[in-house]
Amino acid sequence: MIDFEQVTITYADARTPTLVDVDLHVAEGELCLVVGRTGSGKSTLLRAVNGLVPHFTGGTLAGRVTVDGRDTRTHPPRELADVVGVVGQDPRSGFVTDSVEQELAYGMESLGLPGDVMRRRVEETLDLLGLHELRARPLEQLSGGQRQRVAIGSVLTTHPSVLVLDEPTSALDPPAAEEVLAALQRLVHDLGVTVLLAEHRLERVVQYADRVVSVPGDGRALHAGSPEQILRHSPVAPPVVELGRIARWDPLPLSVRDARRRAPELRERLAGLHPSTGPSANGAAPVDRVVTATHTEVAALESVSVQLGSLLALRDVDLAVRPGEVVALMGRNGAGKSTLLHTLVGLRTPRAGTVHVGGQAPSTMAPGALLRHVGLVPQEPADLLYAASVAAECAAADADAGAEPGTCRTLLERLVPGLDDDRPPRDLSEGQRLGLVLAIVLTANPPLLLLDEPTRGLDYRAKERLAGIVASLAAEGTAVVLATHDVELAAEVAGRTVVLADGEVVADGPTQGVVVGSPAFAPQVAKVLAPSPWLTVGAVAEALEVLP
Repeated sequence: MIDFEQVTITYADARTPTLVDVDLHVAEGELCLVVGRTGSGKSTLLRAVNGLVPHFTGGTLAGRVTVDGRDTRTHPPRELADVVGVVGQDPRSGFVTDSVEQELAYGMESLGLPGDVMRRRVEETLDLLGLHELRARPLEQLSGGQRQRVAIGSVLTTHPSVLVLDEPTSALDPPAAEEVLAALQRLVHDLGVTVLLAEHRLERVVQYADRVVSVPGDGRALHAGSPEQILRHSPVAPPVVELGRIARWDPLPLSVRDARRRAPELRERLAGLHPSTGPSANGAAPVDRVVTATHTEVAALESVSVQLGSLLALRDVDLAVRPGEVVALMGRNGAGKSTLLHTLVGLRTPRAGTVHVGGQAPSTMAPGALLRHVGLVPQEPADLLYAASVAAECAAADADAGAEPGTCRTLLERLVPGLDDDRPPRDLSEGQRLGLVLAIVLTANPPLLLLDEPTRGLDYRAKERLAGIVASLAAEGTAVVLATHDVELAAEVAGRTVVLADGEVVADGPTQGVVVGSPAFAPQVAKVLAPSPWLTVGAVAEALEVLP
């Protein structure tokens, strides 16, 4: 169905090719998972399938890519739209209508399908992806995860033969991700749809894959094989595989179910031992900053309710955050996590209740003063980037924060070493963009840092580095509140977890106590070793080192 023949792709002004001599065949009805570190070329590989590379992105493509017999050199994306459906990393960039139902129908309208067919497919897709309650909702009122499901649904309604998905579960809560992946599996098994997807959260998808393609980057050759073959030596692997490595299981488990069958002996070895207290810092370089907290609480919400149009997004929320605390906000898509962060930074004004950041209401503070009390890194870090180069972004951050020239650049070098000053921010990888925005926000030295889905688009190594940065900031006194669906990150860095549902706080306590018994929010290690109190591979590895 998809064939790459000696494909080399080089972007304009790039010093080296992004992909070199790629030979790859993806058969009809196969679910093929593309893995690799951030910036390795996974998205380039996916975009070449429907001709976005090079027809839209520019650059040169040597070799040949064919899809269902059509050569992408002579068939631009519009001539492949009936065969290939594509969902990119940013759903908003593909939306062309105003509401959920209109967006689901738009692709079919473009293909000229009859009205009765469109109506039936819209209803089927609403049910398939759990969107029926949102059918009339304006797209601008959706959460990031809800937008992701709508983007996937708008492609599914056209019934393509090939689905190309770039980070399809990155913004989804665990139950929603399972629904989407189960739907994709049904399309593969029942209808013979070919699915090519790139995903960093391998713990969610690897058990569904028929084959894995590893993109090592740096111009090296691709490797394709069974999930077990590729992940045995891959530098990126889900926690359950890492656990199998340290426990020396053979074959390696690819799912929690596989690992639990092997786990009794490991549980016996760990009996009587306990995880180290507190989240680990993963050895990342500390960020040199001085944080002075003048209040017992850096932020507090008291009986806060927030209205968004006809939706009551927060209901009587009470939350206090103390210096040096790392708090994970978890919950389903649309539970109110982002709204809570936006309220703390003054982007939303409560309908009822009070909000205090540094002893003041954030919605009444001048922008310059607010920068020095609280910083927000949004779901799309690129939303804060507008200058033509990394150096210009850093200079603007210094000026906005009233900091000494070079402050932001020094922070950036510690967070993402080696970035070229002249590099355009749009050309950075997801991890590099996140590091740049973190440096910009931290330039003002705020005692409260808010992170909204910070691991979207990050590979495991980049996530480890982010976890280290968060731990370093917390050790220096900065309070960090992160809204995330990444249960592995929460287990690694958060001492406290708050779970929201329909705008209300339904759980608030130590992370270990909140997540271990939760089917939705427990990390893989906790599911494998339950009821023992282990959350991370690192904690298990540390314990095994002390055993005889």
